[in-house]
Amino acid sequence: MNSTTRSAKRSLVVSVGVVGQLLSVCALADFLGDSKANLGVRNFYFNNDNRDGHAAPSKTEEWGQGFVLDYKSGFTDGTVGFGVDALGLVGITLDSGGGRHVGSTMIPSNGDSAADSWSRLGLTAKTRFKKTEARVGTLLPKLPILVANDGRLLPQTFQGGMITSNDFDRLTLVAGKIEQATGRGSSDRTGLAVTGGQQESNGFYFAGTDFKATPQLTLQYYYATLEDYYKQHFTGLVHVLPLGEGQSFKTDLRYFKTDSDGANSSGKPGYQVSGYTRNGTGEIDNDTWSAAFTYTTGGHSLMAGYQRVSDNSAFVQLNQGSLAGDVGAGGASLWLLTDRLATTFTRAGEDTRFAQYSYNFAALGVPGLRASVMYLNGDNIKVANGSRQKEWERDTALDYVIQSGMFKGVGLGWYNAMLRSDAVRNQDQNRLVVNYTIPLL
Repeated sequence: MNSTTRSAKRSLVVSVGVVGQLLSVCALADFLGDSKANLGVRNFYFNNDNRDGHAAPSKTEEWGQGFVLDYKSGFTDGTVGFGVDALGLVGITLDSGGGRHVGSTMIPSNGDSAADSWSRLGLTAKTRFKKTEARVGTLLPKLPILVANDGRLLPQTFQGGMITSNDFDRLTLVAGKIEQATGRGSSDRTGLAVTGGQQESNGFYFAGTDFKATPQLTLQYYYATLEDYYKQHFTGLVHVLPLGEGQSFKTDLRYFKTDSDGANSSGKPGYQVSGYTRNGTGEIDNDTWSAAFTYTTGGHSLMAGYQRVSDNSAFVQLNQGSLAGDVGAGGASLWLLTDRLATTFTRAGEDTRFAQYSYNFAALGVPGLRASVMYLNGDNIKVANGSRQKEWERDTALDYVIQSGMFKGVGLGWYNAMLRSDAVRNQDQNRLVVNYTIPLL
């Protein structure tokens, strides 16, 4: 071994010591031996047909192929373990032309047309002490105050840090900070905003807890603030009551209280939320609550619920879509049962009644096949001229996962939405999706 090699080896030992431990052969075995890697393959056809109005586009129609390489290492051995995750995403345009790309939130733009392909790489460093894990880098949160959107070819990702602790019995604690996001149809990061906001914020702070009071009852509380836009409190309750063999009754209660913060409070240009606001100031001031009840028996599941959005402004959560520049940032998810295929039913003053029927065909001897239909009806939407608007949406979904043979594990999905609204253009939407996950490690 020459002097250069010995020097590199000494540097490696020193670097690892900085993060807390020397890597032994055993530690490396845990790091590599517990690693997992999967290749997700998704084929996605999207058709959104605007049924009225004269503004472009009359139709958005695209077809793409996506690949998601998801690598998760194990942790090094010792009191404190270290690891790294990697997420590689590639999207390929199969068809988009003739003006059908306009209005797309699935495929990035290359001038006036769709890009041929796009990609991004996300890396995450992680460390674990007992049952507490800290992660810094690329994140895909699924929390009441922030949900990574996965409604198109590739998922939305966030950059930041997050700590999750399960050290206390029946209690999960979460805290973190998000600084940037990358849209589902983009390779470019942006700062953070809300719908209508034109100025970027780079400070989304959050903390929360899930408490499993009993095996059937979960209580939740979360707090989040997006600097210069809003502060948000969330409380939730989920209870599942067993009613006998194959039967249950589920109660799902959610409440959000959202107030303005910083520049949005003071009316600073570029920080206003879109839609109706009291006195037209663009200030965020909203209470939203919902209650949903689901009865399940055998393969049947029937849900009914109600949601109320207060009058002073629309419901908000973090959203990149209004930021200036053509960076494919559109698309966000909300922790609401009314966040559906075509719209979200979150406008100021909106009252929404909804119901869904689902059936699992495993009860008839066809495992892997599921179907559902949902209807939502919203009214009392406030607008600046003092009138009230209404809207309704019907969603139909059919999913099947092949259970055996050469194509075992391939998932097929068809999703249809019909939206009729006084607030936006009417839409008929169809999505055809094929998913398959290939285990690599």
